[in-house]
Amino acid sequence: MASGSLHAVPEDSVRTLNPGRRDEKAVSAPTGELAAAGTLTSTTPPMRPVVASPRPVRRKAGRAVARRRLQLRPTSEAEGSGEGAAEEEEEPLLSVPEEEEEEAQPLPPVCVSPMRGMWREEKVALYCDKVLQDCKAEDADETLNKYLSEKLNLKDKWLGVWKTNPELFFVRYEDASIPFVGILVEVTCKAHQISSSCFKVTVSVAEPFSSNIANIARNLVDEILEELEHSVPLLEVYPVEGQGSDVHDIALALEVVRFFYDFLWRDWDDEESCENYTALIEERINLWCDIQDGTIPGPIAQRFRTTLEKYKNKRVELIEYQSNIKEDPSAAEAVECWKKYYEIVMLCGLLKTWEDLRLRVHGPFFPRILRRRKGKRDFGKTITHIVTKVMTTDMVKDLPSDTLLQQHDDLDLALDSCYSGDTVVIFPGEYQAVNLALLTDDIILKGVGNREEIMITSEPSHDSFVVSKADNVKLMNLSLIQQGTVDGIVVVESGHMTLENCVLKCEGTGVCVLTGAALTITDSEITGAQGAGVELYPGSAAILERNEIHHCNNLRTGDSSKSILGGVNMKVLPAPKLKMANNHIYNNGYGVCILQPTEQLFIVAKEALNKGAASGDRKDENMLSNIMQNLNLEMNNNKIEANLKGDIRIVTS
Repeated sequence: MASGSLHAVPEDSVRTLNPGRRDEKAVSAPTGELAAAGTLTSTTPPMRPVVASPRPVRRKAGRAVARRRLQLRPTSEAEGSGEGAAEEEEEPLLSVPEEEEEEAQPLPPVCVSPMRGMWREEKVALYCDKVLQDCKAEDADETLNKYLSEKLNLKDKWLGVWKTNPELFFVRYEDASIPFVGILVEVTCKAHQISSSCFKVTVSVAEPFSSNIANIARNLVDEILEELEHSVPLLEVYPVEGQGSDVHDIALALEVVRFFYDFLWRDWDDEESCENYTALIEERINLWCDIQDGTIPGPIAQRFRTTLEKYKNKRVELIEYQSNIKEDPSAAEAVECWKKYYEIVMLCGLLKTWEDLRLRVHGPFFPRILRRRKGKRDFGKTITHIVTKVMTTDMVKDLPSDTLLQQHDDLDLALDSCYSGDTVVIFPGEYQAVNLALLTDDIILKGVGNREEIMITSEPSHDSFVVSKADNVKLMNLSLIQQGTVDGIVVVESGHMTLENCVLKCEGTGVCVLTGAALTITDSEITGAQGAGVELYPGSAAILERNEIHHCNNLRTGDSSKSILGGVNMKVLPAPKLKMANNHIYNNGYGVCILQPTEQLFIVAKEALNKGAASGDRKDENMLSNIMQNLNLEMNNNKIEANLKGDIRIVTS
């Protein structure tokens, strides 16, 4: 789908809540493109025998089915299986003659969805112009229902693979890697349904009996379908390839509906007024594509998916809790309902913030720094903290004789002991320090020796790495290595930070300077950011001199026009102040990106900057001087080259 078709799709997930206004809890197989990687692209799904216990069924054949096992376990295993073993002692397991077992045939290939090859604009046109058109949020269910019904009328019977959660068939099963149980079925569509998200179809086992589980019992499948009255959710059925163009159109319609409810629909949509619902859907399509093509860094994308899943689960919890309350709720029950409700509201607000294009790159910045500034010590002295396993006199021989020293073998302890004016001297080694995300006092951190040998790595379980609210903090001669944290490798929330002769090896986003903050980077190297190497928010200020910024956001995306990040990214409302001199910016997505709001400024900037870049950033043209004044931008003797999508780009918002 869109540009995401060239990249890995999100992991398979199990839906826990039927989309739309129906507050039903439903467990189903992975649907839509969230499962496409494992279902639509394979020609023949893999088959495997499993060791499993089928769940009991309630009809007349239930006792016989309950005695079956897909593969008999060894005696020693059965004896140690707790309650299950006790039950088997009461009613011994009957052996099943091999000749009675009907081994399932491999599943035939399902239709490959053409949506997976669509560009971003094609997907937007499909949903906004063709399917939803000008409908309102509260009418989306009805519109999708009409669209799907029209396609289903093309053919009333066809073959498909029913993919459902293994828990529907098995109480327990050893092979947890099986994402679904697939059964070849014949589908009969009914003429009228309530909602596309709850669409039910009548199915029966098709011949030859086929499944992705080689040793699944035919009787078990028959009993489960009988218990379900042969009615299963339509979105769990995937049409089989080779049944003609009508069935292929049905397969596409099913993918359209699956993707809508899996990613584009939000439970709050029909509860809030939205003047232009299709515009909101377009933003969510862009969000999904940005996740797929790497514009949004992987760790942040994972945090978004986790938050969305948590929101859905909390909503289900509230619905189930309310349904279990009998008559009038007690005071304790009412309080618990309100607690669950406000947690849902909080997650809802967080997801809405994520969908805001202005915060698309990083996700919401959570309030992190709660530490109060210590300020100066009462007795007015400053201390130099030595961070090393063993301290020798040679390490401190160059310090003034009246220097107050304190030695630490842990960088975190050193930072925790700092007051404003202190200096932290770090000797070669590898360190971690969560207190780097809590910088509020004016201190200096400097490494001694080769900067590549003084490695400070982030804690993967934390959101932040280096975050500063200090008036003036300085990092010198260090290597910062980001591992798993999702916010920028360095975030300046307020005040001023200086990075001098440092190496910043990013894994998520790069250096972020928020509104009102200032940053100076000299003689440093920034590499590997999945977003911009340096991100300047409106009203921030930065000086970049003699730095190397390379291999930032240089992913090859299917739709390069939507990715506006690169070495240096500026958002100019109001304009940040940027001075760049003698930097080497290369092998990024773009070299320098400027996001600005006015068409007039765009025209001036485009002509001036393109001319300036082509002439080696000369400032002798009137237009270049004009744009630099308007944007508070100075660019002198920078080498901007070999960037994948272009050296300088101006983007109007």
